Amino acid sequence: MQTGRSLLKVAVIIAVTAPLASCGFFAELSAMRTFKEANMLYGRADYPAAIEAYHEVLEVLGENPDSELAQVMTAAYFYIGNSYDNLYKPALRGDAENDNYLDQAVEYYGLGSERSADPGLQKLSMQYLVAAFGADKKNDPASSEPILRAMIQLDPADPDNYFALARLYEEAGLYEDAEVVMLEVRNMRPEDPTVYLQLAGFYNRGGDFERTIEALQQRAAIEPDNPEAYYTISTYYWEKAFRDFRITQEEKADFIVAGLEAADQAIGLNDRYVDALVYKNILLRMQANMTDDIDEREALIAEADELRDRAQALQEEARGGGAAG
Repeated sequence: MQTGRSLLKVAVIIAVTAPLASCGFFAELSAMRTFKEANMLYGRADYPAAIEAYHEVLEVLGENPDSELAQVMTAAYFYIGNSYDNLYKPALRGDAENDNYLDQAVEYYGLGSERSADPGLQKLSMQYLVAAFGADKKNDPASSEPILRAMIQLDPADPDNYFALARLYEEAGLYEDAEVVMLEVRNMRPEDPTVYLQLAGFYNRGGDFERTIEALQQRAAIEPDNPEAYYTISTYYWEKAFRDFRITQEEKADFIVAGLEAADQAIGLNDRYVDALVYKNILLRMQANMTDDIDEREALIAEADELRDRAQALQEEARGGGAAG
């Protein structure tokens, strides 16, 4: 008899709670359909309609945020932020409605960085949040710095976050702080050629040509069989010799010679490297213009002509091969 009464109680509890569970479950299924519709609207760039649909999703998500379906739909935070971001127009900065779009984008990117269940979308939210504080939008670099620091903590092995932080410091005039970050990532990834390219660009923007070349040579030492590494060095020497009017004629001549040596290394690794042939041609002509000896000048120009013609022939061959293919 006691067992009968217990079973009756269980049956009553199930009867009462089942509709509640069903209501929540079906609400989530309905939200998932709305979420898919919102994604379609977003894909068609109908951002106002997408925002409205994503907000409907968030209302249901808030009722049971820990459910499996709700976790999937946390992507709505990023997509609302990005929809507002796409509605913002930098040319209309100062217009109240336009500026509000950016404020909303920042808010939802922030929520996406905190609540997105997908680590990829969490990272994307943070990246777009940093961009929203950029010069063409909020122009608030101070707000970007802690976000980039947080991104580095989340993924210490990703060099892009260090590069972004260093560039932020550089643009703010904090050159020494930027260098510290750049050297930190270099020490972390000493065999990564990309790091040395970034470091070279940093020093070059700062006017430190000696360290620029040093970084490029370190890159070439890591991949000695890559002709592009030596070609890149030759382009930096060309730019220094051609564009820097503060250097002496002797320094210009030295840079031209160094550029030619680097171009020769690239061509030695790949004698069909068109860009290297073109730059050696240009450097030879610069050298010829600085030469007083007529015979030497004519020899340099003849060599340059030969390189130019070879580069053109290779380009025509490549175009012919592409057309035949």
